[in-house]
Amino acid sequence: MSAPSTEISGAPETGGYETLLVEERPDRVIVTLHRPESRNAISGLMIRELHAVCDQLEQNPKLLLLTGHGGVFAGGADIAELLARGRDEALQGINSRLFQRVRRLPMPTLAAVDGWALGGGAELSYACDLRIAGPDAVFGNPEPGLGILAAAGACWRLPELVGESVAKQVLLAGRNLDAAAALAAGLVIDVVPAEKLLDEAHALLDRMARSSATALRLTKLVVDSPGAHPIADDLAQAVLFEGQDKRDRMTRFLEKRSSRA
Repeated sequence: MSAPSTEISGAPETGGYETLLVEERPDRVIVTLHRPESRNAISGLMIRELHAVCDQLEQNPKLLLLTGHGGVFAGGADIAELLARGRDEALQGINSRLFQRVRRLPMPTLAAVDGWALGGGAELSYACDLRIAGPDAVFGNPEPGLGILAAAGACWRLPELVGESVAKQVLLAGRNLDAAAALAAGLVIDVVPAEKLLDEAHALLDRMARSSATALRLTKLVVDSPGAHPIADDLAQAVLFEGQDKRDRMTRFLEKRSSRA
């Protein structure tokens, strides 16, 4: 049985979270986007509250599960707020800086997506290491129809995830990827019934949690360090080779294999 959950510390001074539901467990944090009046649209306040979550996860690294409330991941950014933003706000990278921070969190991150993941919502899911989808999941970036571009990572992150051709279909032709298309493109790891989405997401995190936390952190760091190979690989492996966790795990493996002989 899981230990009782607690609310994460470090929330904005407004007292608690207004746009998120946050649950902390011993090995993971579950964050639910919660703006039911606007299909969980990503507002400036939500951005600030997600930064607070990142503060905590950088200080105390844990797995992150990110999902949306009410059968919707996030229907996009808050259009009223976007309308009011100008050049200076664009140069601040309000959304892109957060999504890059999510991407660089020490431990693996998983987005559980059902329903709409559009615009900034899609880009937030792209920033996670992995995505798992319900049958009604839809990913899309309709920003050009609003006179802007998907500037919070989709223009370079999506081609890395699904290839240039599919990315251009989404970014230029306005194609939405439903759950089946997202699975075929490799954007999501699996499509599962909506009622089992969170259970399957936790099962995936359980599988990762059984691995060495240090090995997971260093593997993620190496995978996310293009151009630094093979030196980064060698340095990370050197750290792991000296760890007691590696000795314990390999000793158990050899003892288990020996007992079967």
